[in-house]
Amino acid sequence: MQLRAVGRSGLQVSRLGLGTLTWGRETKLEDARAVLRKFVGAGGNLLDTAAAYAAGDAERIIGRLIRAGDVDRDDLVIATKAGFGIRNGQRVVDTSRTSLLADLRESLRRLGTDHIDIWQIHAWGQAPIEETLAAIDTAVGAGEVRYAGVSNFVGWQTAQAATWQGAFPGRAPITTAQVEYSLLARRAEVEVIPAIRAFHMGFFPWSPIGRGVLTGKYRGGQPKGSRGSSEHFSWFVEPYLEARSRSVVDAVMIAADGLEFTPAQVALLWVRDAPGVTAPLLGARTLNQLEPYLAAEDLELPAEITAALDDVSGGPNLLREADEPTITLE
Repeated sequence: MQLRAVGRSGLQVSRLGLGTLTWGRETKLEDARAVLRKFVGAGGNLLDTAAAYAAGDAERIIGRLIRAGDVDRDDLVIATKAGFGIRNGQRVVDTSRTSLLADLRESLRRLGTDHIDIWQIHAWGQAPIEETLAAIDTAVGAGEVRYAGVSNFVGWQTAQAATWQGAFPGRAPITTAQVEYSLLARRAEVEVIPAIRAFHMGFFPWSPIGRGVLTGKYRGGQPKGSRGSSEHFSWFVEPYLEARSRSVVDAVMIAADGLEFTPAQVALLWVRDAPGVTAPLLGARTLNQLEPYLAAEDLELPAEITAALDDVSGGPNLLREADEPTITLE
């Protein structure tokens, strides 16, 4: 699998990442083992997780697979997140220094590693941003984190975090950003991706297949075993089961039929090769789901298909023609 540089850093990751949102719930240990071994065997190295995924069970599974020798720790770029979780049945964002460093300590323990390759703030919180970012500096200074990033920040939040860290020598730069991005979710093109490109950061889009909807499997209802029929994830899929999404799915299906690709491959390629993208994060839960994505490594969408999908999903992507902006922080 081809590697891509993460922004202007020295880090390189595979141009597809493996997400673990469902590990420990819908994805059990044996499926996770098969998926991870296949992904690494194909040259993939970027493994994305979070302290909040399945209340830590996703990280526990990764740690167990590493300890069992299913994969070599040195073959992985582990990206995890902190500052978000469930307390008393409620989703809570806590980006205080105390909470973030406690999350990091537990992530290291569950993963069974002495360092995190990419440690990301999971969401914008109520704590002062300088306190949140000071936790990153502490973790990097201690050698427990190699690179830092942010997740689910809007454009101005991304720029504020990057500017603060770049303002004085010795602060750990913000190297990566994650937000949702797909043919069904293009809001990131307005401010977030321009901010990411301006500060020369790597971009890891999550849900590039539109939360699974762009596979076309929901056209006839809720298939058994899908996220949409899951107790934990039905809320996640439901927003994309409306009329506008159906027209985009129909266009993806037509393109797939003409190209002899799968719909999932068409949706993935549109994101993978979009301006500013480093590595889309795949939520494959089984080998059957993963294999078509790996098979797309040498595929590309024709320019006219890309333009047609742009049009049907919200209009031209203006970033395709724009020169990359430059911001230099002395």
